Amino acid sequence: MAQENTEKLTKKDFETPLDVRWCPGCGDYSILATVQKFLPTLDIPIENYVFVSGIGCSSRFPYYMNTYGFHTIHGRAPTIATGVKLANPDLSVWIITGDGDALSIGGNHLIHLLRRNVDLNVLLFNNRIYGLTKGQYSPTSEPGKVTKSSPMGSSDHPLNPLAVALGAEATFVARALDVDAKLSTKVLEEAQNHRGSSFVEIYQNCNIFNDGAFKYMSERAVRAEQQVNLVHGEPLIYGAEKNKAIALDGLKPKIIEVSDKEDAIKKGAIVYDNSDINLASIISRLNQPEFPTPMGVLYKKPRATFDQLVVDQVKQAKEKLPKDKSVDDVLADLYASGETWQVA
Repeated sequence: MAQENTEKLTKKDFETPLDVRWCPGCGDYSILATVQKFLPTLDIPIENYVFVSGIGCSSRFPYYMNTYGFHTIHGRAPTIATGVKLANPDLSVWIITGDGDALSIGGNHLIHLLRRNVDLNVLLFNNRIYGLTKGQYSPTSEPGKVTKSSPMGSSDHPLNPLAVALGAEATFVARALDVDAKLSTKVLEEAQNHRGSSFVEIYQNCNIFNDGAFKYMSERAVRAEQQVNLVHGEPLIYGAEKNKAIALDGLKPKIIEVSDKEDAIKKGAIVYDNSDINLASIISRLNQPEFPTPMGVLYKKPRATFDQLVVDQVKQAKEKLPKDKSVDDVLADLYASGETWQVA
């Protein structure tokens, strides 16, 4: 069981003496700093954290966290993390992955983790490129993307990570931005407080192989016009003058002009409900340049977690054990039951 945390942790407690080896200017630095600043605000002993990663630039993350961790194999972080959580449900487990690691070779593992609703947090760094292997197009690269592996432009249609997570019936889906520490911290807090699989897509700039991929909405000067913050119970208003809102024409989103919050509600602006998966599905597909980019928590709804259900099953199985037999005896009887034979 977790021990009571009597000492106040700081960011420094989560730092390691290792040199952080990402390219200068990489968005991963911002995400690392945000996580290291956020975790001390939680009343969790440092020995109860586990960071699990796959393969990619983002997957160096566990080396830079002074916690337990695993640097696993390509796309398989969800399987290792599930095992960690089942072995010790008291742990706070975090998966660090990228758009290639999670959505290509690891796509199958990711969707089943989310549908099972294992109680852990998935941070998917999306830079729309393969950075570690030097700049090939990834599952989230835009059509026509010219890279070393697509010299005439990619013919692939990109995956929408938020739509994938919602389609897998994840119980928490959100989006953040590497350079927006305030938004990222708020999203991380809600993810940690959620019981179940929390999926957070983080737009992350790769300044070497895909620099400026999110420049259209990430720079401070344009954020107000190019982002719409999702706040539960509030209308979807955006713009530097807060004079635009998103409404629905049937099931089709549209932009309307408004003067203030009351006017927005009067004109039918969407009052966001992050427990409505149908609404989340519509909002997850808002794309530039027609619409602003949705940021924040799209969807969250409680559901029984896989790990708790397994723990309950184990407990029930133990309660049914014969009082006069050990576990070894019961297993021996099980092995010898049914259609068995001996090979001479």
